[in-house]
Amino acid sequence: MKIVIFGASGMVGEGVLKESLLASDVTHITVIARKKLDRIDAKLDQIIIHDLYKTEYLQSIQNYDACFFCIGQSVTRLTEEEYQHVTYELTTRIAQALVTHNPDMTFIYVSGSGTDSSESGKTMWARIKGTTENALLKMDFKAVYLFRPAIIQPLDGIQSKTKSYRLFYRIMKPFFPIFKFVVPNSILTTQSIGIAMLNAVRRGYSTNILEVKDIVKLSNNVE
Repeated sequence: MKIVIFGASGMVGEGVLKESLLASDVTHITVIARKKLDRIDAKLDQIIIHDLYKTEYLQSIQNYDACFFCIGQSVTRLTEEEYQHVTYELTTRIAQALVTHNPDMTFIYVSGSGTDSSESGKTMWARIKGTTENALLKMDFKAVYLFRPAIIQPLDGIQSKTKSYRLFYRIMKPFFPIFKFVVPNSILTTQSIGIAMLNAVRRGYSTNILEVKDIVKLSNNVE
C-alpha cells in the first residue's frame, strides 16, 4: 500500500503516520509538509513545499492507494473568507490534483464532529467543513471517507500544536479512563484514528461519513 499524508506534524496526522510505519502492508509513505519532520524510515520520504496551493508538486504522486488529509486549522481569529481559503479551497484543490493521476485512490478527510452537511447552518466552521465534505464526495476517487472525531486522546508522546489544546489534554488526562468506561464510544485516541484510517483503505466501510462510534468500530475491525 502506497499512501500520502498531509498534516503529519499535527496530532491526528502524526498518529496515522506512526500506525502506517508500523503496518506491514504499507510499503511506501510520502509526507507532504511545509517543514521537514524529524523522522527517518526506509519507507518514508518527504516533500517539503512552502505553498501547498501550487499543486505542481503533486505530479510525482501517481498510482497511490490512499491519501490521509489531516490538515486542520483553528477557526479562532479567522474571518469566514480566511477559513474558507484554508479549509475548502486548499483541500479541494489538492484533492482535484490527486484524483487525476490516482483514480484508484481512497481519500480520507479529517473533518470534525458537528460538521454541517446541509451547508446552511449558522455555525461558520461547521458549514464550511460541510461544503468541503460534499465537494470531496463528488470527486472520482475509488472511495472517500469523512472522519468526524470529537475528543481525541493523544498517545505515544504525541501533542497538539495548539497551546490551548495542550493545556486541555493535560487537565483531562486523569479523566480519560473514566470517560472511556462510562461512554466508550465518545473518545478516540491518535492510535485508534490511525488504525481506522488504514482499515478504511484495506476493506472499506458501509458509510462515507464516519462519526466517533464508526471510527471506534473500524479501529476494532468491527462493522
